[in-house]
Amino acid sequence: MITENLQKIKDAIPDHVTLVAVSKTKPIADLQEAYDAGQRIFGENKIQEMVDKYDILPKDIKWHMIGHLQSNKVKYMAHFVDLIHGVDKFKTLKEINKQAKKHDRIINCLLQAKIAEEDTKFGLSFEDIEAILVSEEFASLKNIKVVGFMGMATFTDNTAQLEKEFASLKHFFDKQSAKNPALEILSMGMSGDYPLAIKKGSTMVRVGSSIFGSRNYN
Repeated sequence: MITENLQKIKDAIPDHVTLVAVSKTKPIADLQEAYDAGQRIFGENKIQEMVDKYDILPKDIKWHMIGHLQSNKVKYMAHFVDLIHGVDKFKTLKEINKQAKKHDRIINCLLQAKIAEEDTKFGLSFEDIEAILVSEEFASLKNIKVVGFMGMATFTDNTAQLEKEFASLKHFFDKQSAKNPALEILSMGMSGDYPLAIKKGSTMVRVGSSIFGSRNYN
């Protein structure tokens, strides 16, 4: 089933959009099936779970940390993580830089913008992001590279609201990437809203339940 689901989604999304298979809570066998079907990018939201899977699964997998990030856990994944999606504090960027330096790596990051109207979603305001990108302290961090932005829309069936939230981040992304060519990734859209996010300019989607089936949180 996973193979069929994966193929269906890959056939439906444009070539310029990267698919992150969100594999949190899923067993190794499920990830292996997706891997055998050609998927190489997996997203996890708990560092320990990602580390355990990294140790077992093939080493050409690119691991994306998509959950809310606690600075004190960065060290556990600094030697292998490919992209960190949810950076919403400058302090976290400094910690990622520090840990990346220990492994002589440059870690790619996305700054998380707050676009949802819900209070539960993390993220930086557009003003905060802009301030970070032009700061001298940011320029001094040589072991991280901010390669784009991530946003999570409100959990709602209101298409007009989702469109508005995605469009606002796309507009901001276009403005910033015109000044900074390193900004290439706009990560918006999950299982419930990724077709709309792509329509609004997303270049990376995070899809879990549509590939692996619904999650069991027991």
